[in-house]
Amino acid sequence: MKPFLSLLILIGGFALYILASASLYTVSETEQVIITQFGKPIGEAVSDAGLHVKVPFIQKVNRFEKRILKWDGPDANMPTRDKVYIVVNSFARWRITNPRMYYESVRDEHTASSRLTDILGSETRNVIAKHDFIEAVRTTKDRKVVRDANMGASIADARIGILPAITKGRAELEKEVFANAAPKVAVFGIELMDVRFKRINYNTSVSQTIYQRMVSERTQIAERFKSEGAGEAAKILGQRERDLKLIESEAYRKVQEIEGEADAKATEIYAKAYDGTQEARELFEFTKTMEAYKKVLTRDTNLVLSTDSDFLRYLKSSEKVVPAPTPAAGAAAGTTPPRASSRSAPKVAPNAAPAGDAAAEDPLQRLPTLLDLAQPTE
Repeated sequence: MKPFLSLLILIGGFALYILASASLYTVSETEQVIITQFGKPIGEAVSDAGLHVKVPFIQKVNRFEKRILKWDGPDANMPTRDKVYIVVNSFARWRITNPRMYYESVRDEHTASSRLTDILGSETRNVIAKHDFIEAVRTTKDRKVVRDANMGASIADARIGILPAITKGRAELEKEVFANAAPKVAVFGIELMDVRFKRINYNTSVSQTIYQRMVSERTQIAERFKSEGAGEAAKILGQRERDLKLIESEAYRKVQEIEGEADAKATEIYAKAYDGTQEARELFEFTKTMEAYKKVLTRDTNLVLSTDSDFLRYLKSSEKVVPAPTPAAGAAAGTTPPRASSRSAPKVAPNAAPAGDAAAEDPLQRLPTLLDLAQPTE
């Protein structure tokens, strides 16, 4: 009897557990619940957290998120008003505000996401098609590109630093999409929180053409910079050449002036030194002639001159050098010897007849002796 009673108690306890499990349910802080009976919603949504009671077995608990949900739309191809084909990727944030309406219309998040894709994609396409491409990519209306003031005005007509004017901008287009889509998704018990454009790209069919055009434009601008730089370089090089020639001509003029002054000073010194007396003039003439002999009469020189040439007058002269009388001899004779200059050349009697074998002597063989006589006395 006792085992049977224990079995009944066990069975009763298990039945009570099953009944309690089917009758009680909990709601968390992040959930909201719709109770359905045979598939039809019963009563209002339960959003209070805690333990709640329902009719067991015939009523079912349907749980929905109370938190903000995200929607990431797929890439959508669409044209702008100026016929530029672009790819727009957008995202949105939404939440369930009417669980019963949400359950009756879409039932789950997968279906709700599909409806949002249709509605938001359609509204995005409509808004983009009514505006130019520049409106979808820019936000600031009065934006100005910072340009280097040293670039000058020669590239003012180039497409650098020039931004087309916009009337609305990207933020206004996002607000327009949101305003158009929010009433349409509200019929599903959904509140649309925000809509934004994540990415806007050119369509793959025209992107390469766009990029090539951009490269071509930048290449033209770069070539313009290069040509202006080459012209400026040529200008600088030309100015450098002019300055260099001016400096060289000025230096050459100063050199010529200095050399002219030096030559004049040397000529004046020579004139004072050799033009004082007849002996000085003869010494100067003799010295210069000897220097000319050194330069002209060499072993490798073949020179044909007349015997009457004035150039060979010292070589033709055969008169011996008259030695200067010694002081003792002058005193014995009762005469005062003449004052000899250390720079005076020995006097040679012109056109004197040679004595003995001297007439047959070659004048060129006497050149070393004459050259030695031409050396100044130390």
